[in-house]
Amino acid sequence: MRYTLIDRIVELEPGSKIVAVKALSLAEEYLDDHFPLFPVMPGVLMLEAMTQTAAWLIRASEDFAHSMVVLREARNVKYSGFVEPGQSLTVTCEITAQDDRETKVKAAGTVDGRPAVSARLVLERYNQGEQEPHRAALDGYTKREMRELFHVLYPAATVS
Repeated sequence: MRYTLIDRIVELEPGSKIVAVKALSLAEEYLDDHFPLFPVMPGVLMLEAMTQTAAWLIRASEDFAHSMVVLREARNVKYSGFVEPGQSLTVTCEITAQDDRETKVKAAGTVDGRPAVSARLVLERYNQGEQEPHRAALDGYTKREMRELFHVLYPAATVS
């Protein structure tokens, strides 16, 4: 099962910053178990929402040069609030450093302006065909799919 934990991108400064929103609905499947009498977004999914937001920033900043943008490390993760159904998690990510393979970001999630989660993330980016040439076709497919989803999340995008 794969969750897309970003509903829309509301601000984007390629190479610098992104702001995205996840509106939590009681219809979210995982809320049945987390927790039945006090449904809240699991902390690991809050972290995943920050990771996905950072990945969109990286993809847009590099014109979708890499098919894979994955979490390598999460540092200083701090949970300081809940996200309940009917609330929105607003995620902000800013690039703090980048080299040819990794991007470091400062990420934070808020609910109604109050802190809910924060972390320092390290994401790795690569193409599958770099290590396994027979997978190069998958890179093209993945990049096309990510571009299409990006335009759904951020219709104002000028990335082609």
